[in-house]
Formats: sequence, C-alpha cells, structure tokens
Amino acid sequence: MTESRAVILLSGGLDSTTVLAIARAEGLDCHCLTVDYGQRHRVEIEAARSVADTLGAASHRIITLDLRAIGGSALTDDIEVPKDRKQESGEVPVTYVPARNTVLLSLLLGLAEVVEADQLFIGANAVDYSGYPDCRPAFLEAFEDLAAVATVAGAEHGVRFRVRAPLLELSKADIIRRGLALGVDYGLTWSCYDPTPDDLPCGRCDSCILRVRGFEEVGIKDPVYANSA
Repeated sequence: MTESRAVILLSGGLDSTTVLAIARAEGLDCHCLTVDYGQRHRVEIEAARSVADTLGAASHRIITLDLRAIGGSALTDDIEVPKDRKQESGEVPVTYVPARNTVLLSLLLGLAEVVEADQLFIGANAVDYSGYPDCRPAFLEAFEDLAAVATVAGAEHGVRFRVRAPLLELSKADIIRRGLALGVDYGLTWSCYDPTPDDLPCGRCDSCILRVRGFEEVGIKDPVYANSA
C-alpha cells in the first residue's frame, strides 16, 4: 500500500468536495469514485466531474449502479422528496437510501485495493445531517473492521484500511469555512435532492436547507444560488 495515495467517495456535493480538498492539502494522490446509482439529483454527477478536474484528482471513475431496482427512497423511487422538514424531528426521512453508504464504501474499498491505497475518505457528517444511520461513527468503525477481513490486502497482508471522515464532527458552517480556507469553489458543487426541471436547486429539501443555513452562518451568499439567479 502507498501512504501518499487515497481514494475519495465524491458525490459532487459540498461535503465530499471539501473532503477532496482536505486530502489534496495533505499532499495525497486522490483517486475519486462517483456512483451514478439512479438518484433523481443526477446533476451532481456532472458536478463531481468538474470538482475532480478542478481539484486535481489523480483519477476519477464514474460507476453506474441502478439502486432504483431496489427503491425504497425518495431519491431512487417514486416517493415525494419532503420539503420544509424540521431537522429536529428525529425521524429518518424518506431520502435515506437503504444501505447506500455500505454499498458505496464497498465499491470504494475495491478501488482502494486496486490502486493500493489504505485511506478511504467519505464526507459523512454526524452533526448537520438528516438522521441517516450510515453517517454515524459506529458505522464507519464497523466498516473498517469489515475491510480488514473482506479483502486480500487485509486478511492476507495485514493492511488496516482507514475510513476517514474529517467532517464528522463539524457543523455545515464550519465545513464551508474549512473549504473556503482551502480555496474550494462551492459554485462547482451540488446539494439539492429535488432539482427543478431547469436543474436549479429547490431550496426546500433537507439538503438545501442545511446548505443555505451553513452559508448564512458564514455570512456569505451561496455561489450556487448566485449562479442560478
């Protein structure tokens, strides 16, 4: 394994873009993976392409995996995306995609074995998040244990894969501040779960609300809204 190499789960969103910038700032060669899983906000895939190119990813793979065949989520099924939801409700919203991060991290782990990287970066966040169980520390720790026994590198060569989630304990505002300090252009990113027919952010889904609130707390205008005005 190569210590200067990492794999990044890159959705094209604000969080994963910041994670890529952090990894690049550490001097790592970053191999990015984006998954087109049938999400209704597929505009984020093009955002990921732009982000990977702009931030100097060593490579960028886009994999197609149809999670609409499973469904069960407003992002992959004919279920309405909730709007104006109160974040303190405590309920896991229907935008939760069953086992998504388990599936996506498994693909990222496969890429890590191929490119000989032992660091897997993900933009999981346990502070400003929508209640998804696969964005919690316990899940990330359990996946590290799985990686140790599920791979040739781990089981036969003793490689200890690290799942790194540098944004895990940061608020959305702090994430934005971190990215701005690293020169991230958030105008390249996409967060909205339910784009308009003109591919503009709805401004009312959970992801939009968290993003808007974060930029308001930082005291600057979200460049995505500035670009779409």
